[in-house]
This record gives sequence, structure tokens and C-alpha cells, in this order.
Amino acid sequence: MNGFTPPDPEDRFRLRLFVAGTAPRSLRAVESLRRICEAHIPGRYELEIIDIYQQPDLAERDGVLAAPTLLRVSPHPERRISGDLLDEGRILRGLQIAPAAEAQ
Repeated sequence: MNGFTPPDPEDRFRLRLFVAGTAPRSLRAVESLRRICEAHIPGRYELEIIDIYQQPDLAERDGVLAAPTLLRVSPHPERRISGDLLDEGRILRGLQIAPAAEAQ
């Protein structure tokens, strides 16, 4: 046993997505993440989108070196996913969110 406790099914998720301007990869990451959140945690998430070009201080504060990078700020512990954010299964596993079909 690793001592990890998955988030409660009723937890609200605070997510912070770091993108690089309006690059196609960044726009796809935003669209993909919104779709995934609406499908699996509708009404239970807050998504903050930060452009690392416009707010480099916030990227530095959170130790973000590449975009896109997704942080699960809460529930704790913090989780981080970088790179391709189009793979729904990878995002759900990385954020430790049960797929909607399993959560019911």
C-alpha cells in the first residue's frame, strides 16, 4: 500500500493549465481539457488558464518549464501533467479522476 488516498468523488477540482500563447497545441489542450472536465467532473471544477508568455511569473512560481502543463492544485496532493493533453485516459489517470462511467 502506498498511503495514497484518491480524491473523494464529491471533491471540487482546482486546475491550472499553462499554455504558450495561441499556438495550435495550446488551443487543443484547452478544448480537450474542458471537454474531459465536463464529461467526468461537470460542475465540480475550476479551470484557470495561464499564458506563460503573458504571465511568466506565475509559471515560475509553479515551477512550470514547458507548455502545455496541467496542475491539479486541489484536492491535495498536487498533481502535474506535461506534454500531450489530448489523451483522455492519461489525463484522468494523471489527475486521479474516476471516469464518469465508474464514478456512478
